[in-house]
Amino acid sequence: MFVLLSHYRKPLTEVDRFLGEHREFLQRHYASGHFLMSGRQEPRTGGVILAQAGSRTEITGILQEDPFHREGIAEYQIIEFFPTMAAPELTDLKTA
Repeated sequence: MFVLLSHYRKPLTEVDRFLGEHREFLQRHYASGHFLMSGRQEPRTGGVILAQAGSRTEITGILQEDPFHREGIAEYQIIEFFPTMAAPELTDLKTA
């Protein structure tokens, strides 16, 4: 499991310009089962994605498709973790 933290590198006017295309990217990866949850940070300095994939390499490849990455609008921090505890409604996400 991965937490993907994006940090905007360009003004919000540039973020907003590519937001529709970024949301299409998100939808593709929700449909593929890679993305589980996402949203913006507050204050609006970037975003957070909860994702699952077979490897860090796979996640890195997925992020290469993001228009925010392609246009240099955001950089990502990738945090891999192994969930061992979860709320009852999320127990299927646990790894142990």
